[in-house]
This record gives sequence, structure tokens and C-alpha cells, in this order.
Amino acid sequence: MIEGLLDLASAFGLSTSSGLNAYIPMLIMALLAKFTGLIELGEPWNALTSWWIIGLLAVLLVVEEIADKIPAVDSINDVVQTLVRPTAGAIVFAATTQSSISLHPVLAFGCGIILAGTVHVVKAGSRPAVTALSAGVANPVVSTLEDIVATVTSFVAIIFPYLIVIWLILLIAAIFLVLRWRRQHIRR
Repeated sequence: MIEGLLDLASAFGLSTSSGLNAYIPMLIMALLAKFTGLIELGEPWNALTSWWIIGLLAVLLVVEEIADKIPAVDSINDVVQTLVRPTAGAIVFAATTQSSISLHPVLAFGCGIILAGTVHVVKAGSRPAVTALSAGVANPVVSTLEDIVATVTSFVAIIFPYLIVIWLILLIAAIFLVLRWRRQHIRR
């Protein structure tokens, strides 16, 4: 029972961080599953531990990191990532909950898509405002902060899943503040 709840907390954390960057949580999950006992991936998700998949995720992460730091290119990248990030959220949610909870794959995919998709929409929706207000100067800083949050959330979700509940509350508060800030600046 407790293991299932902890895996569910991990799934929530990994899916929400997928909304910021699709490849960070997938790569962290794949590497930790390959080299540690912190996470176990059953069939078919253990394919993520293949060197080919790990290499592909690493290459895609480098491309994402470069594209997300350049003003205007980051907005195009967010459009492309509109399908990728929710899909990554679905994959990590299903992979994390499969063995302990036996959550139906459709429900797991749906949860992952909603969580990652919601975070992605907020991220992609706020980036044009950041670009406009800072003439693009703040984009690399904001992108780096998003990557740090995605990385920390992914590690916390796997290593300390009970802390993810607190982390999600903080993330929801941050999203609320960004939306409130955005509404105030749009009215001006």
C-alpha cells in the first residue's frame, strides 16, 4: 500500500517536471533504473534503459537546451513540445505506476498527459510575456530555472517521493503567482 502511494507521488512529480522539459525526467528515470535500485521499470518500460534510448534522450535534451535558450526559437520549440511534453508525462506516469499500483494504462496515460500538459501550457503561455518584457534577455535565465526545477523535481520524485506532495503544493503556488502576474501585466 505505502509503496503504491510513493510510486504515485513519484509519477506526479515526474509528470509535472515533464511539462517543463520532456527529456530531463525521462533521462533521469532511465539512468536511475539502469544503474540503481531506486526505480524498477517493468515491461515494456524497461526499454527506456537501453543505451540507444538513453543516447537518444541525451541528444534530444541537448537540442532542447539550446533551442529553449534562444528568444523566438524558444517559442517555436514550445509549439513543437506541445505534443512531446504531455507524451513524456504519460510515459513516465505509466512506467512509474505500472508495477506497484497496476493502474490501467489509459488512466495512467491520461493522468500524465493532464499533469505535463497543464505545466507546459503555463510555461509556454508565460514565455512570450517574459520575452516581451525583457526583450529576450531573461529567456535563458528563465529556461535555466525551469531546467533546475525539472531536474530537482525528478530526483525528489524518485529518491524522496513523500516530499513531492510539498513540492507540488509549491509548484501550484508558483503557477498561480505567474498567472496572476501575467494577468496584471496584460491589463497594463
